[in-house]
Amino acid sequence: MKCRHCGTPLELVFADLGSAPPSNAYLTREGLAAPETWYPLRVLVCTACWLVQTEDHAGREELFAHDYAYFSSTSAGWLAHSQKYVADMIARFGLDAKSMVVEVAANDGYLLQYVKQAGVPCYGVEPTASTAAAAREKGIAIEESFFGVELARRLAAEGRQADLTAANNVLAHVPDINDFAASFAALLKPEGVSTFEFPHLLKLVAENQFDTIYHEHYSYLSLSAVARVFAKNGLELFDVEELPTHGGSLRAFAQRADTGSREKTARLTALLDAERRAGVESEAFYAGFQARAEKVKDDFTAFLIDAKRKGLKVGAYGAAAKGNTLMNFAGIRPDLVPYVVDRAAAKQGKFMPGSRIPIVDEAHLKADRPDIVLILPWNIRDEVMQQLAYGRDWGARFVTAVPDMAVG
Repeated sequence: MKCRHCGTPLELVFADLGSAPPSNAYLTREGLAAPETWYPLRVLVCTACWLVQTEDHAGREELFAHDYAYFSSTSAGWLAHSQKYVADMIARFGLDAKSMVVEVAANDGYLLQYVKQAGVPCYGVEPTASTAAAAREKGIAIEESFFGVELARRLAAEGRQADLTAANNVLAHVPDINDFAASFAALLKPEGVSTFEFPHLLKLVAENQFDTIYHEHYSYLSLSAVARVFAKNGLELFDVEELPTHGGSLRAFAQRADTGSREKTARLTALLDAERRAGVESEAFYAGFQARAEKVKDDFTAFLIDAKRKGLKVGAYGAAAKGNTLMNFAGIRPDLVPYVVDRAAAKQGKFMPGSRIPIVDEAHLKADRPDIVLILPWNIRDEVMQQLAYGRDWGARFVTAVPDMAVG
């Protein structure tokens, strides 16, 4: 395989999690009778441009299909984060009724609903029919397509250029990262701004967040690699913010390299310097990650086997991609975790890919009264524990496995 950005042959292995189906390929009851397609789940590092990337096996149309089951609005914390983002961007960049905001990967309208409420014109780009329909129900205009240079040029030619584009948790999800980056340069007005939020590679390595590795994540991004990709595709970074979301993310601010006039901030320079000191552009930075991931897998499996031997009831919460990576890497099946609760109606009644664990609603958890509640999306652990606090009434303990086993 060659690097998706610079074309250099890839040899350095960062992580090998065995094999798994696509993490959002939830199964119907009828689908249980059919075979699943499993792909190797390996992550490689380009030692020329230092872009970290998943080995290429599945196309985007398979990973982001019409019945895509991830709906952003199911997390109250994420909605609050998005509402604050909208307010901050309107204030910082002076957006008003004469402006245009475009969100790429608009999902179910979780963010653009707040732009619309503020009276700022907007539209979204979203390739999955299920979430696009949900966004339209909120009154948001959606271009139902994958975002690329061809689409961006058409939208710009139609007079739909953007003063602000938002791209939250999508930069890592694109197979052609060069075309994707160039698309924003094509869509922005001369002084427009693009923001990108993505999990930070520095946090992934430091905190052993191996369960954020799955096929839908084609790239694992350092700020240094993003700056290099953008510079080759008509964009220029000028600012960055560090965020607590998804276990530690960055919000990168970019402008058109040919027309943007904003000065680079001190915090952008400082974070690039911090990455260099950490060694993200050296092979040593990536050594040892595999062993740490395997330790979590072994400890997690041993914990569940011990719970079964003791006759303890286990239930899990959050049928998210993170959980699917963990379950399949560890080889967990319904004999150790009999069900996973999820608030998304689109997932209820289905089954986790690979592990085939049933996905149920919260009423099932209340009726079952498990001794152990395994929280799979550890990044929203506090939110989930607050939501399920009633479990304390029957003595339930809350457990997360990543970055290491924690019982509370």
